[in-house]
Amino acid sequence: MQLEFYKYQGTGNDFIVIDNRKNVFQKKNAAIIKKLCNRRFGIGADGLILIENSTEYDFHMVYFNADGSKSFCGNGSRCAVHFARFLGIIKNKTHFLSTDGEHEATIRNNTIALKMKNVNHVENGNSFYFLNTGSPHYIVFTNDVKKINVPEEGQKIRYNKRFKKSGTNVNFATLKNSILFVRTYERGVENETLSCGTGVTATAIAASIHFSLKNKSIAIETLGGKLRVKFTQKSQQHFSDIWLIGPAQCVYKGSLEI
Repeated sequence: MQLEFYKYQGTGNDFIVIDNRKNVFQKKNAAIIKKLCNRRFGIGADGLILIENSTEYDFHMVYFNADGSKSFCGNGSRCAVHFARFLGIIKNKTHFLSTDGEHEATIRNNTIALKMKNVNHVENGNSFYFLNTGSPHYIVFTNDVKKINVPEEGQKIRYNKRFKKSGTNVNFATLKNSILFVRTYERGVENETLSCGTGVTATAIAASIHFSLKNKSIAIETLGGKLRVKFTQKSQQHFSDIWLIGPAQCVYKGSLEI
């Protein structure tokens, strides 16, 4: 079968995006997903996105990690919204369904603002924070995130006794001149990625607690680009009206025999 696909990136987080409204893609075949995301034997990507029909929403976004497992992806969702506009499904705002439920988003030029789920629990450990922003995230603040060996240190936490079975994403961050620098080890990719939308969202929330930030609109820098996270903090445990804001870009279109 000839598969038509689009390659997208959102601050360096890259995705294979497929219009699956006619159910042409074998989404239950994890081996195909892993092969397509493989950077040596396939197209290469951090994840794969399917855009499907929905009776109650504008569209249904189905997301797979590079290893074929399902999850929610913030940057992937922003790219999916951009693609849905390209397909003519939506215009400048949308209400769509993803792995963790319904989401809203708006588009202005190539900047997508994605509304995330409310956060109602933040674990504050001795040297870490842990919370779920659609995907689980373990956060460590450090004086200089540039010096951290993210693949090595992230893997230690992701595969420790607590997280080995279900996994977690691991974020390392530094706050400097009111800018939060974030690097992420992603489960499902099992390596550092250039950016992670749910990761920067979780880290911004943790930073608000850790540094007692009064400004609830936080500028983020990742290896792949700049993002912004806005939210309302109700307490040390409760955060609402959370928005992940940043660019999305179609890199190229292609076809592949599978």
